[in-house]
Amino acid sequence: MLLRRTDPKLPEWSPTSKYYDHKKSRKYSKRRKLPGRRLVLAGICLIFLLIYSLLPYREPDFHAKFDKLPTELNIEFYDLADATATPYGWTESAKERVLFCIPLREASDHLPLLFTHLRNISYPHSLIDLSFLVSDSEDDTLALLTSLLTEIQEHPSPELRFNRADIYEKDFGQFVSQGFSDRHGFAAQGPRRKLMGRARNWLLASALRPEHSWVYWRDADIESAPSTILEDLMMHNSDVIVPNVWRPLPEWIGGEQREQPYDLNAWQESDAGLELAKSLSEDVVIVEGYAEYATWRPHLAYARNAEGDLHDEVDLDGVGGVSLLVKASVFRAGANFPGFAFMNHAETEGFGKMAKRMGYRVIGLPNYVVWHVFEPSVDDMSKLPKKHGSKRKPLTKKERAEKEAEKKALEDEEFQIPQVPQADESAEESTD
Repeated sequence: MLLRRTDPKLPEWSPTSKYYDHKKSRKYSKRRKLPGRRLVLAGICLIFLLIYSLLPYREPDFHAKFDKLPTELNIEFYDLADATATPYGWTESAKERVLFCIPLREASDHLPLLFTHLRNISYPHSLIDLSFLVSDSEDDTLALLTSLLTEIQEHPSPELRFNRADIYEKDFGQFVSQGFSDRHGFAAQGPRRKLMGRARNWLLASALRPEHSWVYWRDADIESAPSTILEDLMMHNSDVIVPNVWRPLPEWIGGEQREQPYDLNAWQESDAGLELAKSLSEDVVIVEGYAEYATWRPHLAYARNAEGDLHDEVDLDGVGGVSLLVKASVFRAGANFPGFAFMNHAETEGFGKMAKRMGYRVIGLPNYVVWHVFEPSVDDMSKLPKKHGSKRKPLTKKERAEKEAEKKALEDEEFQIPQVPQADESAEESTD
């Protein structure tokens, strides 16, 4: 027999009641659970409805259906998941597109050699998009570039023609001349690097397309480099990859030392470098290879072993831009070439710092060498052998002025000296 509590102050269904009405308790519990069950059921229905609505986008033939849309609609679809970067991008199964970015400034003297290298690139040309930025040039760089590009794109052999070629022109107010001594003078480095960073960003923002998997930066004044350089760098499957950059020396400079490091922008951070940065204003740009900034950083250039393994890797913090391969996803994630002082660095060195801070792997190949053209500096010119002969009368003031002008013109002119045999010894420092 079930006894009921008759106290009006305490509901008969209350769990605190001595005599508990279990029938009424179950009904109450069901009434309380019913709204929650309805919400759960509605959520499940909503999820199924959402999945069903997205099914057309998951069908294998979605791309085919999209391609059937009328062309006059001007609708384009890109699946960014397709732009992956793998160590074997040139293979038939991968077919990964590479964006070649080549900044040019008064580069007419180097363009014929550059296009010789481009013709010899072994990576399938049909997977390469060429992109040039011509800036602050008073010579015929633009006209010669257009002529050479037209010639290669009209070549009867399809294997030589590239998938796409774009030319951009924009001046950035670069006031430093292209002479070696001017370009590499200490005072010019900060402003010059910032403007170069902006130029690279303009080129990248204009040329990078959704289908690109890799971005390869290449300077025009490279004397020699392996034709398989894209494949060789790509196989390391790192986010940012640079080779070692050296330059040959003529006999009248080096004697038995016929080569020396060129690019000192590829380095590992040091305690001295970090301490130096703390002592400087945040707007100051640290540059390598100058006595004014003693960072004591290990440079990729001096890690070279002429008999070492070409595939050896070292982790880096700063990189140079003479030859630089980067996964396109690094740029899409927000990395760029700072046109300002980022962690007291700009342009390519600032890019290296930024990529490392974003968690990407930055490496250099110490034994894989790219050769830069020889450009004589003032110090180089002072080593020219003096000609012996009969004594001449002292030069007049006018003749001395003409000699100085002739010497200055020679310093500012960029020219090539033929490649010389390589030696095992390195020579004095030079900067990129």
